[in-house]
Amino acid sequence: MLDLLVRAGRLPDGKTPVDIGMKGGKIVEIAPRIEAGAARVIEAGGRLVAPPFADPHFHMDATLSLGLPRLNRSGTLLEGIALWGELKPLLTVEAVKARALRYCDLAVSQGLLSIRSHVDVCDDRLTAVEALLEVKREVAGYIDLQLVAFPQDGLFRDPTAEANLLRALDMGVDVVGGIPHFERTMQAGAESVRRLCEIAAERGLPVDLHCDESDDPMSRHIETLAAETVRLGLQGRVVGSHCTSMHSVDNYYASKLIPLIAEAGLHIVPNPLINITLQGRSDTYPRRRGLTRVPELRAAGVNVAFGQDCTMDPWYPLGSADMLEVAHMGVHAIPMTSREAMGWSFTSVTVNGHLAMGLPDPTLRVGGPATMVVLQARDPIEAVRMKATRIAVIRAGRVIAETAPRLARLDLPGRPAGIDPADYAPMAED
Repeated sequence: MLDLLVRAGRLPDGKTPVDIGMKGGKIVEIAPRIEAGAARVIEAGGRLVAPPFADPHFHMDATLSLGLPRLNRSGTLLEGIALWGELKPLLTVEAVKARALRYCDLAVSQGLLSIRSHVDVCDDRLTAVEALLEVKREVAGYIDLQLVAFPQDGLFRDPTAEANLLRALDMGVDVVGGIPHFERTMQAGAESVRRLCEIAAERGLPVDLHCDESDDPMSRHIETLAAETVRLGLQGRVVGSHCTSMHSVDNYYASKLIPLIAEAGLHIVPNPLINITLQGRSDTYPRRRGLTRVPELRAAGVNVAFGQDCTMDPWYPLGSADMLEVAHMGVHAIPMTSREAMGWSFTSVTVNGHLAMGLPDPTLRVGGPATMVVLQARDPIEAVRMKATRIAVIRAGRVIAETAPRLARLDLPGRPAGIDPADYAPMAED
């Protein structure tokens, strides 16, 4: 007897529906038809069954704080940082924890089961660190939550940042973070990259730096991060997040930089929602789009994974824990509208996000974890286009969230009485 059976689901790489049998938290069989009984059966009806979503870049300490203590009127990164500086002294463990847990509830409903959150350590009380470590323990049964020790005000710019970062790591924070472009000088930024990578090497930890989140083409800390990764043998466990200055550098420099990133085995995490919103704010026209060079990085073999960054906080007034919305924005903003690229955008918020976080490949396979999402779509492109409803979210063989399919009733002469929006897309071929 199986614990759970999903009937007639389409895997991301296939068009023929299959049954997926689960027992003891594992996938035990994938076949065109499974005859075994099951304690529960989900009829997928030819809909997409995919790995859960991953967000490799988020700020859970600030989430859902929109309007506290005021709104970001300019919509800029710098005003957001200043506003966060006003809010930090007002934070309490209870308030940070309550907002984070509410966000985790939303994330589960969207099939988002792996999140890497940066947590500000430029607060001598380490209030947010304490709160999010408690959240991590409480959600461990259903969300893989990683925490990054993030010196928001600069490792060297803030007098106690390094000491606080080390304290946070001692408390159990998972990843070394930083923000080199926010140091006082380019030289100080490069020195901060070296110091942070050395801390990670000494402690055997991953590195995830906000790198060159700027419109300045001379902000080039990603090359230092690549060099330090190679020098210290950190290949495969280092992430460069944002990297938006690459949208402003000339092509010659990009042709030198991208092979260095590939050589170092860096993961790159653009954040389409926030990058398209915050970047180019000083431009009139033409206005830069603000995203890094995703197609060129992909062509060089770099693992690129889209992140969400913010939801209703000092930097971004929107957001809904929906990684399909993130992929949808990436398709438009980069732009990348070939079928291959649109399909890749789905992979970027599932498989690639897990790899950037150092987690196992979540591709559904016999013997792998019985953790998946049933989506109201027939293929990954349709899921991105429609930002598909999550019909069922499954963790370790247990349904932990369900949403009714989105259906519309019509009252039109001679037309159908109702429609499923997912039925209105051709199964096009390349």
